[in-house]
Amino acid sequence: MKGEAPYYKASGKEIEVFEHSYKKKIPFLLKGPTGTGKSRFIEFMSYELDKKLITISCHEETSSTDLIGRFIIKGAETVWVDGPLTTSVKEGAIIYLDEIAEARPDVIVAIHSLTDHRRELFIDKLGQTIKAHEDFMLVASFNPGYQRGFKELKPSTRQRFVAMSFDYPEAKVEAEILVNETDIEHDIAKKLVNIAGKIRNLTELGLTETVSTRLLVDAAKLIHSGLPKRLSVQVAVVEPLSDDLEITLALKDLCDLMI
Repeated sequence: MKGEAPYYKASGKEIEVFEHSYKKKIPFLLKGPTGTGKSRFIEFMSYELDKKLITISCHEETSSTDLIGRFIIKGAETVWVDGPLTTSVKEGAIIYLDEIAEARPDVIVAIHSLTDHRRELFIDKLGQTIKAHEDFMLVASFNPGYQRGFKELKPSTRQRFVAMSFDYPEAKVEAEILVNETDIEHDIAKKLVNIAGKIRNLTELGLTETVSTRLLVDAAKLIHSGLPKRLSVQVAVVEPLSDDLEITLALKDLCDLMI
């Protein structure tokens, strides 16, 4: 039985493109900053398609062994345990590799044969090659603006995917998301969105990341729970953005004026 659908508000043709990509089993790459709804979109699409979703949050220690599987000692014997990628390939699930560029290079090597016409996974430690289930689909996300030049995806990898850019929603849509996610009053949602818009345009501050929709949702939740508005914005929006005292004070002053 399917549970309640995850809330997702489309901002373009992403639903249509994903449905066609899934039908043809073309790997899908979501590009965009943190907190723009990439993970929520994949949750929504897996629900709509009624397919199991396996999500892996990649980091610098994520290796191909973590994804494919490993031998473990169980009692007196050594047994093989499938990793999440192998499970997805066998069962026909959608696997979502979140922030794929963060993973070790051997992860990219491991997925190559799954992202072209072969659609197969080679398990080196077992000497086996597994053909992907017809419902299997590989999805990955990537933040192009993060640590530019250090964590880039190679063109040879990018060209194995259909790719779509995700950005912050337009103000009206973003306010609607906040109201739907948190039951906050619409006028407060609009003020939060205006704050985000202002900070996103302050390029001179040199912030590594800017205000995501996710941060606004957190602020809205705190306000809805009864925490004072200015304090909610300070702890949910301002403080997560920077550890620089001058920058946080400047952002706090700006937000206090706007909320």
